[in-house]
Amino acid sequence: MYWTLELASKLEDAPWPATKDELIDFSIRSGAPQEVIENLREIEDEGEVYESIEDIWPDY
Repeated sequence: MYWTLELASKLEDAPWPATKDELIDFSIRSGAPQEVIENLREIEDEGEVYESIEDIWPDY
């Protein structure tokens, strides 16, 4: 999994707070690059709710 500012910016308008599945659904519907969807799928998730992109990629 790798994030860049460009990839992470595709999630700025996501419906925060959101679960991993909600973020994947948003990414697909909004036409985000495949890399964003792949990065989200690689997250080890235990039903967490993410408050912002910083919860996923702290360097943002």
